[in-house]
Amino acid sequence: MAPSNFAEAKHLTRVALNNFLIGTLAVLPIIVVAQIVIFLAHLILSTVFGVQEAVGNYGLTFLAFAGVFGLLTYIGHTVNKRRHSLVLSLVDLAIARVPFLSTVYRVTKKIVDMFRSKPDAQKREIVYVEYPKDGMWLPAYVTNREGDRYVLYVPTSPNPTNGFTVIVHESKVVKSDLDISEVTSFVVSVGSDFPKSQEALGLPR
Repeated sequence: MAPSNFAEAKHLTRVALNNFLIGTLAVLPIIVVAQIVIFLAHLILSTVFGVQEAVGNYGLTFLAFAGVFGLLTYIGHTVNKRRHSLVLSLVDLAIARVPFLSTVYRVTKKIVDMFRSKPDAQKREIVYVEYPKDGMWLPAYVTNREGDRYVLYVPTSPNPTNGFTVIVHESKVVKSDLDISEVTSFVVSVGSDFPKSQEALGLPR
């Protein structure tokens, strides 16, 4: 394969995977709600009607995977280009009418939006906080702020979706120039990928 063709194929693959990831994040709230509905439906069917789960074959599994991958990539493409998707808008309207599911959906969307970068949105603030004892510092996402109090989400390695939420005084944090993607990379790589490692030298002892 010619170098130009290889570079183009690499670029197209990167674009497709990026759109797939954007689409996955965009529909994550729907997946959470769907899991609740599926759990309730399965519970009713298994206990009331005694319906057995159907066993699929490899062909159907492949077709289902290809269909889901294509749908998520399409949604990611539309969200990436237009900042919204008709599919997601229709789902938003439908779920908003269901009391309990609408609350779960709304909260999940807020969490996803916190991690999803948006060029036209205000940059999410990143800080360092001392934990679990003085002299040990962790990067944290600022999720809210009230006066001189910071609400922080502190991710844990290697899975940034695991962590804890704390409220601290502003005197207990140190500002950082890291962005969300850099912090996520730092956490997932257990510190081996530290884009602005010079910041560590400025942290108090």
